[in-house]
Amino acid sequence: MDHKDIWDAEAAKSYDTPGTGMFDPALLAQTADRLAALAAGGAALEFAIGTGRVAIPLLQRGIPVAGIELAPPMVDELRTKVDAATLPVVIGDMTSATVEGQFSLVLLVFNGISNVQTQAEQVACFRNAARHLAPGGRFVIELWVPDLRRLPPGSKATVFTSEPGYIGLDTVDILNQIVVSHHFRFGAGKEAALFRSPHRYVWPAELDLMAEIAGFQLESRHADWVGSPFTAEARSHISGYPLRP
Repeated sequence: MDHKDIWDAEAAKSYDTPGTGMFDPALLAQTADRLAALAAGGAALEFAIGTGRVAIPLLQRGIPVAGIELAPPMVDELRTKVDAATLPVVIGDMTSATVEGQFSLVLLVFNGISNVQTQAEQVACFRNAARHLAPGGRFVIELWVPDLRRLPPGSKATVFTSEPGYIGLDTVDILNQIVVSHHFRFGAGKEAALFRSPHRYVWPAELDLMAEIAGFQLESRHADWVGSPFTAEARSHISGYPLRP
């Protein structure tokens, strides 16, 4: 499954969930406040900018933002909110696409690096971030921690959410570190709608090694955007990687 094909016009139109989930106003405020502080008045580049969930709040905090996005339908949705002069976006692969200028911050949030499905391409994503950063700049990644403890012994799948009208199920290829998330949505009839997305999961230590290979060093790691400690029980992390001097 190619993510460019997954994020078609139908998926893009249903991506935003205003006021809930990852579009919760409190969460977005915490995210944008932290990123704006890290940008320190400089410009930011967002890989996998999508429909502008984080980029637009950053703009509202006075941070110039540009983006890279693989799926044109996602940018079409972004353009209903902000024009290209205000928020320029290059259509392309975040492992190789380039944007004019240098940035004090490159960001890749909400598990975006897991959309890149080989280790070599994930390293290339780090290297592309390094190419865009000014001296002293940093790459910030938000990523989930693989929770393989939930996988029953001998099983290759686990249900992560079950609620009226919706079931979320992950299938896991441990050998290749690939999770395919299956989202089943049910209406009043007999039929169910299925949306699937593949991801290559990355352990924190592996992510740090990728950063080292690309010329970064780990500066900070927290469990959330307000700086809670990262512990063995944390289900995600926000990691900051400045360029090595």
